[in-house]
Amino acid sequence: MRRFPKGHYHSMSSTPHTPRDFLRKWIDAVNHGDVDYLSGLYDAGAVLIPTFSNRLLSTPERIRGYFEKLAKRDYLDLALHENTVSSHAVTDALSSLCGIYCWRFAVDGEVLSFEARFSYMLDFSREAPILQHHSSQIPRML
Repeated sequence: MRRFPKGHYHSMSSTPHTPRDFLRKWIDAVNHGDVDYLSGLYDAGAVLIPTFSNRLLSTPERIRGYFEKLAKRDYLDLALHENTVSSHAVTDALSSLCGIYCWRFAVDGEVLSFEARFSYMLDFSREAPILQHHSSQIPRML
């Protein structure tokens, strides 16, 4: 698999405890194809409405399968639009997080970009904090 050059990656064993820390680690794991870490962030009852699928994924096996398929993409890269990120504490442990990121990977040998909006519901009192994750491509304007 071909990847864009990236900095040194440390496999992450600890669960992040703030929304922005969580998001940085999640993106880093995507960029390094760390499917074990990514799938371990999703609660057993989590729902993922993924960017590149028309299915709602509601089992750990389907969520893992989605990230396994995505990690096989050549030149996979995910970049955050920092100024779009917004998080809100619902309770001490429960937070919402949303914003825009840009996916890049090769399709038929050409690297394409896909901007997407995302939202998470995170419960940091759990070892796997993601309860809900929605991501959808931003439609191109006419």
